[in-house]
Amino acid sequence: MPDASKPQAGPPPDRTAPVRLLLVNPRFPESFWSFRWALGRILPGKRAVNPPLGLATLAALCPPHWSVEIVDENVETVPLRPAVDLVGVCGMGVQFQRQQELLRYYRGQGYHVVAGGSYASLCPERYGAMADTVVAGEAENIWPAFCSDYERGRPRRLYQESGIVDLERSPVPRFDLLKLGRYTTVGVQFSRGCPFRCDFCDIIVMFGRRPRTKRLEQVGAELDLLRSLGVTNVFFVDDNFIGNRAKAGELLGFLAGYQRRHDYRFRFGTQVSLNLAEDRDLMRGLREASFNWVFIGIESPEEASLREIRKTQNLRHDMLEAVRIIYANGIDVLAGFIVGFDHDTVETFERQHRFIVASGIQVAMVGLLTALPRTPLYARLALEGRLIDAGGSHCDNAKPGTNLVPKRMSYAELIAAYKALHRRLSGDRRIAQRIRNKLRYLGHPYQSGYSRGMQLGIVARLIFHGLLRAPASRLPWFLHSLVACPPRAWALLVADWIAGLSIQDYVRRHIGDASATERRRVRATVESIRRRWAHCLQRGSLQVALEDDPAGCSVTLAVKRGIDRRFFAGVAGRLRHLLRRSAVNITLRIDAMGRRECAGLERLLRRLAADGDRIAVDVDERIRHLLPVDSSVFHLVLDAPGRH
Repeated sequence: MPDASKPQAGPPPDRTAPVRLLLVNPRFPESFWSFRWALGRILPGKRAVNPPLGLATLAALCPPHWSVEIVDENVETVPLRPAVDLVGVCGMGVQFQRQQELLRYYRGQGYHVVAGGSYASLCPERYGAMADTVVAGEAENIWPAFCSDYERGRPRRLYQESGIVDLERSPVPRFDLLKLGRYTTVGVQFSRGCPFRCDFCDIIVMFGRRPRTKRLEQVGAELDLLRSLGVTNVFFVDDNFIGNRAKAGELLGFLAGYQRRHDYRFRFGTQVSLNLAEDRDLMRGLREASFNWVFIGIESPEEASLREIRKTQNLRHDMLEAVRIIYANGIDVLAGFIVGFDHDTVETFERQHRFIVASGIQVAMVGLLTALPRTPLYARLALEGRLIDAGGSHCDNAKPGTNLVPKRMSYAELIAAYKALHRRLSGDRRIAQRIRNKLRYLGHPYQSGYSRGMQLGIVARLIFHGLLRAPASRLPWFLHSLVACPPRAWALLVADWIAGLSIQDYVRRHIGDASATERRRVRATVESIRRRWAHCLQRGSLQVALEDDPAGCSVTLAVKRGIDRRFFAGVAGRLRHLLRRSAVNITLRIDAMGRRECAGLERLLRRLAADGDRIAVDVDERIRHLLPVDSSVFHLVLDAPGRH
């Protein structure tokens, strides 16, 4: 844990020049929520789903004379030599590996670096060796304190919020510092906290069980700014939008009036609890305010599992009927599910499958139960000796791995059943069946939020990439869903197929095991590279390595000065074909080389950019100025031990 009692030597006070601050949101590893296929194939110009709302809020908390820049590595490359005084790097648990890489890099370059975000708030002790300052907790009070201390040259090692933050003092985020056109939605926050007691959830640990809210005027000011910036799709990021029903009702009435005054400019979405279905007034308010969708933590159809985790709010009504009631109000349902509770067995996966298909929920994120630090679940499993030391690597519970030992099945059975469930749910048949099951209950037209011209373009790209370039077996299932779809719901059908195919693409590359055919393809490609460029291998200008383990295949190409000039053009087609036909990961390790060789490598990267999320580029620091690598496209390695 950083020693908060010891001020850190900072820059000498300089009141003549504004402090220059760079705020960085690290790149997310691809996850269930990345929707990479949709962003790359169907929605041109969009690079990510949501911008970093926390950093935009942090920027608004800075002194007005500070110069602030926000870089989101998910949509733009990080600057390696920024002209700033200090660098702040936020991060959720799934971003921790990249966050620490960025912190160590910028600290090594001589910048004062600040670590913050949700994971630093949960585990500030993990950042002491990589950050000059750690900001843990909600920022409205402690960030201005840090700014004041920094200007005096006396920043502390740790700033930790220990009180209750009044959201009515939270400023309008600096949305103007974000590249909003590169995102599909933009976040707005009305409340923090959740009244329930789910023992696996870290929300009540960080924000408490008494929801706090902003004033309606604050929300209106944020929407005014977003409207002026051309935004149409807004996500209320509240952990439970209806945690305080009375306040939620007031906001919905305000939003309905706002929408009428501004020609229904926005399409909204948010997160709620399943007990929404028992409140007709709230559902009517959501519809009148133009909420298209809600995300609900359904977790499990097993009553014993829900009682085990204290999620009894899901037991007040039949859960399948509750979902259908929400559909009937014209609101789509996205949902989270969890497997691996103590009462779960291998048979639970079949019940999860039946419920998800019957409910028609297309975006159904099925995750493995994961014990997050400081949660009641974590404490209980620690006492029982059932925690697995995962080093923070299992913060993404939508990957086939977790940090706990299941109770009624083996770990191997848990992982195998989890993979099988994803493969079943992501098939074309299940996509079509869920659309039909949803349409039986959906009321009121679903609004896409896009102009007519954009909608036509989206449909055309879906037909081209999702049908014409797909196996012939998909078309009958697409038609199966289309014939059951009234014209008023065509926008929903298109949205569900795009979401379903994105999830299918993710499952194929990250959840399923590599097939024997795929492994042979990777080995054959590696051998063809070795044969074709044997003379480069012999003189040491090229090294080729293949790792083939149960987790998948990875290929490393290490290139040095003296490589054949024809190498980059010759290997491009092989690597591109391999990336398109397999789930392989590739590392390009580049040591010192000349301008002409760097130009060849740059052309290679352009050809591989469409699959850049699976390519790590490790460039010798001495030639980074010759080879600009976009870290939002590729994983640019910045912390490579042993490099000169």
